[in-house]
Amino acid sequence: MEAIRKQLKSLQQKQSNIRNICILAHVDHGKTTLSDSLLASNGIISAKMAGKVRYLDSREDEIERGITMKSSGISLLFRTANSVPQQESPNQTNDTLGTQDFLVNLIDSPGHVDFASEVSTASRLCDGCLVLVDAVEGVCTQTHTVLRQALSESIRPILVINKIDRLITQLKMSPHEAYSHMSMILEEVNAIVGTFHMENLIADDARKYQEALDQQQKESEMKESSDATNALVDDWLLEDRDDEHLYFSPDKGNVVFASAIDGWAFRIDHFARIYASKLGVKEAALKRVLWGDFYLDPKTKRAVGPKGLKGRALKPFFVQFILDNIWAVYDAIENDREKLEKIVKVLNLKILPRELKQKDPKPVLQTVMTQWLPLSATILQATVEVIPSPKNAQKDKIPVLLSTLPPLKSQVADSFTQEEEAMIACDASSPHTVVYVCKMFSAPADVIAASLKSAAGGIAGSTSDRVQLSSEESREQRRLAVISERAARKKLEMDTAAQLAGTNTNAVSGAEGIAIARREEADVKPLPGFLSASGVAPAVVESENEDETLIGFARCYSGTVKVGQVLHVLGPKYHPSKPDLYRTEVTISKLYMMMGRELHPLDEVPAGNVFGIGGLEGKVLKSGTLTSSTTVRSFGGINGDAPILRVAVEPMNPGELEKLRIGLQLLNQADPCVEVIEQKTGELVIVTAGALHLERCLKDLRERFAKIEIEVSEPIVPFRETIFNIPAIATSSNFILLFSVSVDTQDRAPDQDDTPSAEPLPTGTVVSSVSGGIATFRIRALPIPKNVTAFLESSSRRLKALTDSSRATDVEVESDDAKGEKSVFMHDLAVQFQEARKIGNLVEKEKWENLEARILAFGPNDVGPNILFNDYEAGALSSWSSPASSKSRSRQESSVPTEGSDSATCVRIASPREYEGSIIAGFQQAMFEGPLCNEPMMGVAVFIEQFQLNFDGADGSVSRQIGLLPSLVMPAVKEACRQAFLQWSPRLALAMYSCDLQAPSEVLGKVYAVLSKRRGRILSEEVKDGTPFFQIKSLLPVIESFGFSDDIRKRTAGSAIPQLIFSGFEILDIDPFWVPTTQEELEDLGDKADRENAAKKYMEGVRRRKGLFVEKKIVEHAEKQRTLKQK
Repeated sequence: MEAIRKQLKSLQQKQSNIRNICILAHVDHGKTTLSDSLLASNGIISAKMAGKVRYLDSREDEIERGITMKSSGISLLFRTANSVPQQESPNQTNDTLGTQDFLVNLIDSPGHVDFASEVSTASRLCDGCLVLVDAVEGVCTQTHTVLRQALSESIRPILVINKIDRLITQLKMSPHEAYSHMSMILEEVNAIVGTFHMENLIADDARKYQEALDQQQKESEMKESSDATNALVDDWLLEDRDDEHLYFSPDKGNVVFASAIDGWAFRIDHFARIYASKLGVKEAALKRVLWGDFYLDPKTKRAVGPKGLKGRALKPFFVQFILDNIWAVYDAIENDREKLEKIVKVLNLKILPRELKQKDPKPVLQTVMTQWLPLSATILQATVEVIPSPKNAQKDKIPVLLSTLPPLKSQVADSFTQEEEAMIACDASSPHTVVYVCKMFSAPADVIAASLKSAAGGIAGSTSDRVQLSSEESREQRRLAVISERAARKKLEMDTAAQLAGTNTNAVSGAEGIAIARREEADVKPLPGFLSASGVAPAVVESENEDETLIGFARCYSGTVKVGQVLHVLGPKYHPSKPDLYRTEVTISKLYMMMGRELHPLDEVPAGNVFGIGGLEGKVLKSGTLTSSTTVRSFGGINGDAPILRVAVEPMNPGELEKLRIGLQLLNQADPCVEVIEQKTGELVIVTAGALHLERCLKDLRERFAKIEIEVSEPIVPFRETIFNIPAIATSSNFILLFSVSVDTQDRAPDQDDTPSAEPLPTGTVVSSVSGGIATFRIRALPIPKNVTAFLESSSRRLKALTDSSRATDVEVESDDAKGEKSVFMHDLAVQFQEARKIGNLVEKEKWENLEARILAFGPNDVGPNILFNDYEAGALSSWSSPASSKSRSRQESSVPTEGSDSATCVRIASPREYEGSIIAGFQQAMFEGPLCNEPMMGVAVFIEQFQLNFDGADGSVSRQIGLLPSLVMPAVKEACRQAFLQWSPRLALAMYSCDLQAPSEVLGKVYAVLSKRRGRILSEEVKDGTPFFQIKSLLPVIESFGFSDDIRKRTAGSAIPQLIFSGFEILDIDPFWVPTTQEELEDLGDKADRENAAKKYMEGVRRRKGLFVEKKIVEHAEKQRTLKQK
């Protein structure tokens, strides 16, 4: 093992001999079993234990559940057996492979949807991936996700059709049926790849078309611009881009057929080499016909297509030359051992007779197939041939990655800086060091201690050589390792500071260094925040948890990173134009080679390698960019689905609150998907991706990070409040008084009157006055069409980017790029409203005219699916699309009546624009906390129809009230919006999961029973061709999903395992205020129909959790108690 480690270290310097790959697949498609076989080739585990040890699943809960929950990296050594030229691909030079050694950095990633963020981090670090597909289950939900991830990250995929043994032993397919089934899987995967490629192509072409259109409009005059634009539209055609290299085909070598549990795999290249010499044909020609509808004509000994069959029942080449032989081996092991001995002799396999005589057929099968078609050799050979080296991969990957980052002001289009050129060239000798840390993970301190001893020549780092220590020795070893690491880091920091100051400082070592580390430990105090706007971790440099150490999972893109080197840490929001923001410095204290459960120290790591990096505690929160130059753009964070499930936690013992806070900070850094939030009330909340992710986080918090007993609240599920386009039912009037603070309506607008002859206000209209009638306004709420609401929800990131750019503008005039982006967004929004108009979903169509000039804000938080419109006067309020509108929303000085002045002659120069900030702030607050249960609103449009300021006849106190007017307008607008909301029929929108599962026909009834019990809705049900399984797609409310997976596994005896993916919000079409009123409703439901109203149950549950008022009848139909005398 030590010799292999030294060889791996030397291979890190040879970039052409490095391959960085990850394994991606749906859950339970065999990723970790495949990894075990690859590890066995390096002697890390026994070959007979491959598939049973699950070496890369080091957590107890991973072993118990049998699924992977985290990404694990390991470095493998592979020696090629022959010289094979690397596959040709566009924009890539070929490497010639001989009998030489290769370093394969392998990352095993989870397949469960709750840990999709781990898949994103793994794919960001790699140049290629193995996409596994179960031969029986076929393409599943997560398969779509990982294929999309691979294309978006520009990494080269290899398709592995795994578990082919199930076609033989479980489904009892014939070789020809198995061939047809695998052909359908391959076609389905290629169809998915083609769909994703076409989506990207259309999006890129649309962007280029818009850029060309904007550029031409700027450069042309009025008439010439119109002519040029029309010509551009007429001539625009979709760009034809070569996509041949994206698709999978066995003759290209990027498809592997395997059975990881039985330890065998093959590509058609293997059989092409064997049969080429026997048949006397060229290997390349034979490889082209070994897959597809090609048949061997027994008379002419030539390959023929389907037209050459002429009614004959011939077998395809793939069946006759490959599958028939594999099926024969399986049949011989099960039924005819004498035939098996002949097969072994013909294949020239060296197997001992006692191994063939074992009664259990499984080990015999593994022994024969592993020697005949070794899985590890096949997979690794495909890796070095198909996957490009880092030097070739970064030529394509880095430009795509840089194109997604904000551009530099001085940078010309399609040009790169010196640092970026070094990254594209993967230049290890460059002075510009750039390292990307994709995530932080926690490693036990005893692993670090073992690594240090291994490097020092003490206890060997391998599992087989490790000495068994007592518990006391293990604790002491961990303590000394932590103290040593802190002392080393302190020494490096002091030496660096001395070099910068130009002074000589004596080295700190021995007892003095330990004393420094102990003083540091005593001074550590966590800061109150968990989340930082900059993305840089809070300044909690060390924690009191000596059993865990945070390690960064990183890749070096250029230069060479060394221990002791000082690098800049760039947060996700860093930009070179503002080098002092979102930036800090760190001294690299440790570098590690990733070896699964172990870490081996390194002195330096050149470009192109994946490695671990220590000393980043308190410097990197979840991801970050380390660089030697401040002119490098930060790679930012990895985008993924936002976590949806949240719980509040608190310690069982209140005195251990500080330990809980420290543990939460460690958890927040060690998990890339979790969010830890401290509410204004002091409540500590954990937000996770799903139930399984939540379970893992709580286990880590109890056993690793905080090490205390904690209390966990019931899961907190988000809701949304919206309105339906019918007026509120009469019975809801009582509830309005309960849920809203009364609005001051004693002074109405001059044109309103309380007499019976006054015209009633339209539905959703509220008139309110502030401060005794000084300010009077009228607003109206209307429902937004569903398609517009969906568009605004899907454009939240786009809206946030536009809002941030407006706020960052230091001048009143926005840049041309910002104007162009806003105009494109407003055009897309107008298109959505036009579609709604055609369908007839608009309430009062005249209200939705001239949108661009009337939109004031989106909400809540400036990015939500609600809109505030100006329906008062044109130009009275600044438009959202106007330049730097957020900068101009401030009050201007005005003349007001003062004490002793003649109020009748005082001229008031005032307009609604002066109070625009207060109006918008009130709207944002109302949209963030709706009247039903203080949940955010969605699909609500608010129109400012009137805003008047009246100072006529005012007394001298007006001068004092005018200063408080903005603070009074904001709550008044908020409550008016809530009142207007309740004049329409309100609805709750539930967070929904998309539930995908496969189940055999005999358990379909039980699956449907569990779904209907939890208010699930079936979307589709299809039979998987060639299998007895049904593919079921459904929607399930998140609030009803707790315990769903366990329930469905118990009811179906484990034959159905659901995948839950958050799909958005869906309106529950039940009025929470509805009560039975008609005779039929009373007869059907009775007067206690509240138990049937699911919306009311959800609403009251949320209100009760938040401490809001809930109307509850404690006693109903009470009767006088009757006491019976005892006789």
